[in-house]
Amino acid sequence: MYCRPIILLLLAAAMAFAQETKFTASLRTRVENWNWFGDDVGGAYTFSGSLLRLGIVHQHKNHELTLELGAPVLLGLPDSAIAPAPRGALGVGANYFSGNHANTNSAMVFLKQGFYRWKATKNTSLRVGRFEFLDGSEVVPSDATLAALKAGRIQQRLIGHFLWTHVGRSFDGGQILHKHGAWTTTALGMVPTRGVFQTDGWGWNRTALSYLSATRATGKDKSAGELRLFGIYYDDFRRVLKTDNRALAARQADMGNNIRIGSYGAHYLHAWKTPNGNFDLLLWGVLQSGSWGQLSHRAGAGNFEAGWQFPFAKAVKPWLRGGYYRASGDKNPTDGTHGTFFQILPTPRPYARMPFYNGMNSDDRFAIFSLKPHARLALNTEYHHLNLANANDLWYLGGGVYQPWSFGYIGRPSNGQTRLANLYDVAADFTINKNWGVNFYYGYADASKAIQAIYPKQSSGHLAYLELNWKL
Repeated sequence: MYCRPIILLLLAAAMAFAQETKFTASLRTRVENWNWFGDDVGGAYTFSGSLLRLGIVHQHKNHELTLELGAPVLLGLPDSAIAPAPRGALGVGANYFSGNHANTNSAMVFLKQGFYRWKATKNTSLRVGRFEFLDGSEVVPSDATLAALKAGRIQQRLIGHFLWTHVGRSFDGGQILHKHGAWTTTALGMVPTRGVFQTDGWGWNRTALSYLSATRATGKDKSAGELRLFGIYYDDFRRVLKTDNRALAARQADMGNNIRIGSYGAHYLHAWKTPNGNFDLLLWGVLQSGSWGQLSHRAGAGNFEAGWQFPFAKAVKPWLRGGYYRASGDKNPTDGTHGTFFQILPTPRPYARMPFYNGMNSDDRFAIFSLKPHARLALNTEYHHLNLANANDLWYLGGGVYQPWSFGYIGRPSNGQTRLANLYDVAADFTINKNWGVNFYYGYADASKAIQAIYPKQSSGHLAYLELNWKL
């Protein structure tokens, strides 16, 4: 009911220029097998999810009109995967079940994207309507190493479409992109749509954000780099219970006060080609200030990574990376300051491939190793040594608002512990042809003291899935 008039207008416009319109289509279907921590009967289950996307794009000179519908389908959701607190939701299947009015099957058709883009000049463009956006995606580096790093290790840390879920999120608003010399500036104002775990993605959430960035390429000869400076303002004006480490009564008394947070950060990437292999460096950091309801908000996060692409065994393209990520936690729930880094509206999954944690109150020391033994096959394995940054804060999960009545982040007590888990995983992506692809993933999480305090009878969690992708 929210955007039907927009669909009719876009359909009419597209039909008027039918001879210049191209059609797009894609389908992703995935079967997920979860075995959550603990001995709860409902913690082991399998379900399937699919997302069909059908679109039309009309381009005429400096104008573009895009309409895309999304049709998620969820089948066999677990109906017993929600345990009493503090055990809570036993994996992502429980989130889909609760997010769709306790239905084991759910489906919907909604407007995924519907926007108009105008290229005002050679260097300036404007986009308005409903669209997807990933922070850090404004510029694609010409260097292949930087492009891969940016896509996999920079984009959507703070703002993303959450498209690993079977619904994802979009944004309603406007975007201006302007190039001036070596710099590309992007400005957005937008409201996130519903979706992610809820198949009905039509409506809005009572939150809004603005984003401003400036990006430029650096380096020369056999080295290449990129610098991005950015700022984000987030305002959440819903009357919902906030997730933080205060007592329940204090949080209930704070439901009528907004969350208003400014985030100020930068990233820098650099890659060097040498006789001893290709080396790369990644730096990313954010500071935050503002208000968390009645509390002042002061927090921050940073990430450092370095990589080496071996000069030998070039046929399989080995690439070894290591790094350290840390995001602040709150040290005292009664001191009037909220110190937990707030991840805003990210896509958590690229940085937590088995998503039992996210980037809040987080200490993550990791290693990544990838191979490409064939043009159609990519192999990847990761190891993460995970801790909580502060034992007085919570163990956080989630990726931000997805419906007006749910906060979007879950917090479980740390019980005074910081050690969370060790995660080991492997992934394989195989391209069958230009239209079809298959992905496999398996993750094993060896729980440490913070998780064991909540789930004492089992010390491990598992996620395995098989995914099929098709595109027109």
